[in-house]
Amino acid sequence: MRMLMHVQLPLEPFNTAVREGTAGQKIQQILEAIRPEAVYFTEQNGHRGGTLVVNVDDASDVPKLAEPWFLTFNAEVEFRIAMTPEDLARADLGGLGKKWGSEPG
Repeated sequence: MRMLMHVQLPLEPFNTAVREGTAGQKIQQILEAIRPEAVYFTEQNGHRGGTLVVNVDDASDVPKLAEPWFLTFNAEVEFRIAMTPEDLARADLGGLGKKWGSEPG
């Protein structure tokens, strides 16, 4: 299942890694290990961060994706399901609307 993985990097230890010149190498190591479909680095709530598009086939994949960020940078990591238009079309919103859309009472 395709998911958006939001990573928020705290000032420390990331500032130290930047000063030491190791931040880029550490990020590259993580990306090579988890192999995301896409990566976008951006600001998140006033912190450095990124959004990665990852595939999660099983719940046991989550630690493999998140732990490198936790252990390397003390990062906060969140996962959100991401659907393509085709995924949404298979959800049968019309059928769900008929089943659940009538007003109570």
